[in-house]
Amino acid sequence: MKATRILLTLLALTGTATAATYTVKPGDSLYSIAKKAGVDAPTLMKLNKLPSTTIQVGQTLNLGGTPAPAARPQAAAPAPVATGNATIRAAATRFLGARYVLGATGGGALDCSSYTMSVFRQLGINLPRTAAQQWRVGSAVSRRDLRAGDLVFFNTMGRTASHVGVYLGDGMMANANSYHGRTMIEPLFGNPYWANRYDGARRVLN
Repeated sequence: MKATRILLTLLALTGTATAATYTVKPGDSLYSIAKKAGVDAPTLMKLNKLPSTTIQVGQTLNLGGTPAPAARPQAAAPAPVATGNATIRAAATRFLGARYVLGATGGGALDCSSYTMSVFRQLGINLPRTAAQQWRVGSAVSRRDLRAGDLVFFNTMGRTASHVGVYLGDGMMANANSYHGRTMIEPLFGNPYWANRYDGARRVLN
């Protein structure tokens, strides 16, 4: 019943039985709205003919349909997690293969923090520019509670959070790797280099 009340609060029904809308509130991102509505971000963009993931407070979004009665909220509960993982992986893989250049922010080249900025921009979230600044956003996450979309941080230069990547689930992360000279997906704790330099993680996706 609690899940049903939350879902009904999020969905403001229009005049028909087949359409539902949501008004963007401060702190919302396209990703978080899509997750709560049980759809993925690309579908939400298509429904609303959005050219990017950027949304505005007060904007009304079409969510594509009302929930089915009774059992639907419980039956659909696992779906947003799987959809979220796929959306995060799609955003992360979009920039794979870009050259690593310290201080670069685009044009075919990125560094570690501009890579995470680029990934999260696709999810409607603007991150600060440096790894140290990104270390101070969101909420701390323990290693055992990591989930796809968490920022993972490492001490690679003798100071906390000198490197950052995106956790993708299943023990893998995506990052701009200076040693290999490109953005790539690689093991997190399965790689002794990263495991020995791990600082912690921050969650910016609700």
